[in-house]
Order: sequence, then structure tokens, then C-alpha cells
Amino acid sequence: MIAVLKSGTTLAQRNHLVDWLKAMHLDVHISEGAEVTILGLVGDTSRIDMDLLKSLEMVETVKRVSEPYKQANRKFHPKDTIVEIGDVKIGGGHFAMIAGPCSVESEEQIIEVAQAVKASGANILRGGAFKPRTSPYAFQGMKGEGIQLLLKAKEATGLPIVTEIMNISTLDLFTDVDIIQVGARNMQNFDLLKELGKTNKPILLKRGLANTLQELLMSAEYIMSEGNEQVILCERGIRTFETATRNTLDLSAVPILHTMTHLPVVVDPSHATGKAGLVAPMAAAAAACGADAIMIEVHNNPSCALCDGAQSLTPTQFDSLCKQVQAIREVVL
Repeated sequence: MIAVLKSGTTLAQRNHLVDWLKAMHLDVHISEGAEVTILGLVGDTSRIDMDLLKSLEMVETVKRVSEPYKQANRKFHPKDTIVEIGDVKIGGGHFAMIAGPCSVESEEQIIEVAQAVKASGANILRGGAFKPRTSPYAFQGMKGEGIQLLLKAKEATGLPIVTEIMNISTLDLFTDVDIIQVGARNMQNFDLLKELGKTNKPILLKRGLANTLQELLMSAEYIMSEGNEQVILCERGIRTFETATRNTLDLSAVPILHTMTHLPVVVDPSHATGKAGLVAPMAAAAAACGADAIMIEVHNNPSCALCDGAQSLTPTQFDSLCKQVQAIREVVL
């Protein structure tokens, strides 16, 4: 349920109403706009007399929210959420380029790639330390050592880092990580999501291989319901009958999500297509349809990569992609 307060409502009046609502064991989320303030009510709203609430002089209107996701809902929070990572902002008109190798392989490799992508305009360094792989015999990542190497790359370049968590038991290793990524396979690992909701770090939440947009937002709701509102959604392709690409990149998800939620939306064309030659055109399309950030896999020697070399761009290719994306954004904005 949402209650829209009239323009001119004083802070004392609003606080009095909020206290009354909380006394009914409801969580109240306040969204302040230029003209009106919206109170988002979460909990058993059946105990509220809607007619009584509507009759209050300060209340403009009261509506029930039918969607099961509440805090992620744009009706609760009409203004775009802007997630800040140091000096980098994502959402609300702020755009970011996230780039780096699929997996961290050595100190030399990650620092070389970090320096290259920063020079081309990347704002955030990505790199896998823990790697969920379909085959148990494939490279599983350098784990804790990989995170330490990412931190060395951050020290060398100043780029904030994002890397994927796979298990609650390793959360302590992510103390100095700037953004924690939840991969597609863990999108509905609800115990993990709830624990991440208790942190104060931005969470990059990837859409599952066969999940709807509402299911993605319900997973975001798990994080937000525990108090962490710094959630970034990521479209990385879904599984369809098509086999020409690894997955089918659902770019329609970007504008649709922007109507459903206030959270920023990132597009990952590398994992979606699985082919380096398709990454640049799909990144360009992502920029054109309004993505708040684009995440690209970059490796200094893709043919020798221990993980997903076929979809990784070289630093030179990434530099060209950044110029293309920037040109498109200048046209569509």
C-alpha cells in the first residue's frame, strides 16, 4: 500500500502519521519528491482502514500495490535509485562501464587488464575469484587469493572492484570488495540474498537463466527487505530454444524494468552471447535502449584465458567498443 501526502505537509505531521503506522507493526518507507511525499507501507496492511487514512487532511490518495515486490517497486519509490561506489554512480542518468577478465589468473594479468580498461574509460573493474562452472573439472577460480589480487589491481588503478560470491561461508573474504555480485545460478539462493541484505555494500544481482522479471525483482526484494537498498539488476541473457548464442539477450528487459522498478539496470552482453564478435553490437544496443551500465569481459590474451576466452575482448577491442557506446549515448540522451 502507498499513501501519497499532499504538498505542504509539515515534517511534524508526516512523522506523526509514520509513528501511527509503525504502531500497527508496519514498515514505512519514505520517498520524498519535489512536490509530494510517498509513504510505502509493507506488512499486514489489512489492518489499516483505508477510508480513515484517506480522510486525513494531509493525505492526497491511498492505493494498494498489487505486485508482490514492494520495496523494489517504482510505485513505492518513483525517483530512480542512484547507487554510489566511491566517485562512481549508477542509475538516475549516471552511466558506468564495468570491465575486466572473467577470472583472475595472476597479478600481472589482472593489473595489466585493469590499467588498460581504465585508460579506455571503464569506471569499475570486474574479475572472478570464485567461479561457478558447469563442469566440476573446469577452472574454479583462485578464490581468496583472487580477491587479494583484485585489491592489488584496485590499489594500482583506483578502480572499485566487483566480484561474485557463491556461498555465505565466504562472506568475510568480501570485506574490502566494493560491489558483491550474485550470479545467475544463485539468483534464488534466498539464504544468501538475506545475508547480503544485512551488509552495507552494493549488490549486483544477475537474472537467472530461466527467470521472469518479476522473479528477478522478488530476489531483489529479499535483499532490500533486510535493509540493503543498494541493489543493481543485471540482464545477462536467458535460455531459449535458440542455439546460435549461448543465451538470448533480452534487451526489452531494460525499458520494462525501468517501468517496474527504480533500481538501476546493467547489461552483460559477454555472458549473453558467448561470442566476442557479438559483444560490441549488443553493447551498443544496450546503450541505445537505456542501460545504466554495461559489463564487458576483457582479457589481455583471450586465446589463453582459463575461463570464457571465446567471449572476451582484447583491450584494443574494448577501447573501440567504449567509443561506440559513448557516441550512441550522446545521440539517444
